[in-house]
Formats: sequence, C-alpha cells, structure tokens
Amino acid sequence: MSRTLPKKSSFTLRLIVVVAICVWIFDAYRQGNPGSFSGKATPGESGGDTPTPPARTGHYETYTDCTLAADRGNDGDSFRVNLPGRKSEVLRLYFVDAPESDFKSYGGGDNNHGRIADQAKDLGGISTQQAVDIGKKAREFALTHLAKAPFTVHTVWDSPFGDRRYHAFVELSYRGKPRFLNELLVEKGFARIHTKGAPLPDGTAKGRQEDHLYNLQRAAKSAKAGAWGL
Repeated sequence: MSRTLPKKSSFTLRLIVVVAICVWIFDAYRQGNPGSFSGKATPGESGGDTPTPPARTGHYETYTDCTLAADRGNDGDSFRVNLPGRKSEVLRLYFVDAPESDFKSYGGGDNNHGRIADQAKDLGGISTQQAVDIGKKAREFALTHLAKAPFTVHTVWDSPFGDRRYHAFVELSYRGKPRFLNELLVEKGFARIHTKGAPLPDGTAKGRQEDHLYNLQRAAKSAKAGAWGL
C-alpha cells in the first residue's frame, strides 16, 4: 500500500529540485560565457578577468602606457594600439587626414585615387604622387614616435563609419614635452585639417582647437614644412 507524502514535505522537495536545476543552469551558462556577468563590455575589453577600469578625463576614457601594435594597415593617422589589459584596437585621429601612403585598387573596380587627388588639392595643389610621398612621411613620422615610448589615448569609442576604427586623441612625448599627434602632423605639413573634430580632453572647445590647428598650418606654410614646401 503506497503512502502519500504530507503536502508540506512534497512542496519542500519540489522547491529543492527547482533550486538545484536553477543553480546547475546558471553554472553551465557562466562557464560557457566567461565575463558575461561583469557588466556591459566596452570595445577592446578582453574576455576572462575583468580589466582595470580606465581613468576618465572629462567625458573621455583615458588609457596610459599604450603601445603601437603591428598591423599592415597602420598609417599616419590610423593605427592599431595595444590598450593595457584589453585587446588591441584600431584608432583614428580626430581633426586630421594624412594622405594615403600608396595607390590602391579594391574589389569591384574601386580605388583610392580620387581620395588622394582631394588630399593633394587640400595640401596646396601638389601632385597625387607628391601626396603619396607625403603620406609615406606621415606614416614614418607617426609610427616612429609611437614606437619610441608608451603613450596616452583619450577616446569615447565613437566609430561613425561602423568599421571598428575609433576616433581618439593620442598624446605622446615629443622633444621632452607632451604633444597631441594630430597637432604634430599639421605642424610638420604631413596632414590636412579634415574629418571629425571634438573638444580636447581638458575641455578646450572644438572650435578653439580647430583655430589652433589652422594657426599651426599657417606656420607650416610659412616654414615650407612637408607638403607646403613642394
């Protein structure tokens, strides 16, 4: 003759079973998704251990001790960077556009020749070949100085073209002083003032920084620096 468990005991047993199942599901999901319960990841955040949160400068995330990462796409104004405790990311400088460092053709018949022609026009009407030569100098200048010592990156992770290239201000040591790389490229005559701008990390307004860049460009023209000396 079968015996029926008291209602209280039956409810307790069912509750224990449900809790055990929930614990098992939670543990299985966590093992299959490391880091999934540590909050929303920002671009560049590596899996596994949660990286140290970046410092903040105004509304920018600030990463110190960054290093240049090898990438065949590295150029004068766009390059891959190792961010401490995170995956490497491709960063693009605010405000400036260095000429392409090579003539390229892509699938479907597209190429970068029109872009180079625009860059040549904005850099004083030099030839497209001269623009490419300046692009090579910009690339050498930027990558050489980025490789010399760790540098600082300020970014809000905006990727307007959706191509996982993020705009940033890159601050490095140049002749013993902290300088922004975008300013140096304009000062050397290696880049045109073009593409997206933004306020500086210290709060300097976008318009004021743009005025400063044009002052640097006028000085570069007077000194016949870079493209302005051709």
